[in-house]
Amino acid sequence: MELTDAVRMIMSESAPHPELLRVARTSYDDLSSGRPVHHTALSDLLRQAARKNVYPALRARYGVEAFDDMVLALGWEIDRQAPVVRR
Repeated sequence: MELTDAVRMIMSESAPHPELLRVARTSYDDLSSGRPVHHTALSDLLRQAARKNVYPALRARYGVEAFDDMVLALGWEIDRQAPVVRR
């Protein structure tokens, strides 16, 4: 799944939550324009969607497999960008 599709999925269910909608719309606009989205914004997007209980609506609308693909796409990009902590 493309990152833009994953963000669009969250954006489609975020209308009742203005802050989540703002983060999703900004991320989607940046990705659509070819600009990178920082891992902290993507992480915030996933976190807010979980806190606002958007995940059940996403599973119901798109199915479990598409939901899992969305979370994996976002997670991989976050993991790819996030700095590695040296111990």
